Amino acid sequence: MNHTSNNKTRILTLSALMAAMTCVATMLIQIPSPGQGYVNLGDCIVNISAWLLGPLFGAAAAGIGSALADIISGYAVFAPATLVIKALMAVVSFHVFKTVEKHLNRTFPARIIAAVSAEIVMTAGYVLYETFLYGSFAAAVSGAYGDLVQGFMGVISSVAIYELIVKRIPKNI
Repeated sequence: MNHTSNNKTRILTLSALMAAMTCVATMLIQIPSPGQGYVNLGDCIVNISAWLLGPLFGAAAAGIGSALADIISGYAVFAPATLVIKALMAVVSFHVFKTVEKHLNRTFPARIIAAVSAEIVMTAGYVLYETFLYGSFAAAVSGAYGDLVQGFMGVISSVAIYELIVKRIPKNI
């Protein structure tokens, strides 16, 4: 097996692991929020997936893992939107992180800004989807409070876990 093949196997394996971790983190703690959704820890792994795997594989892990959690948890009506929204969150989180890190030359504030940007995408995405789902912008906005709480949890947890744990893991593992 050559180095390129090993790298492809490694990234696919890590992507599948991150999708599974996203699903589990989403399902582990589910606090019902106003509207039809719930606050969870899945966004923590969504951001970490983006930072570890890049925009393509990070988006796949984030979207697939989050959508699976919706299906398993009985929120299948949200699964298609979740797939797209969480994948888009990962893409935004990755690109914002890289851009801000390049300009600031510091990773900690770059991760915070990237995670906040991703959570803005999440909140806006669910408001848009729920506007079509409920046929009412007012009804969709009423559920945004839960998304904002989830977003706050996602920012704090993803930055803390990455900075305290993930970045200390040797790269050759």
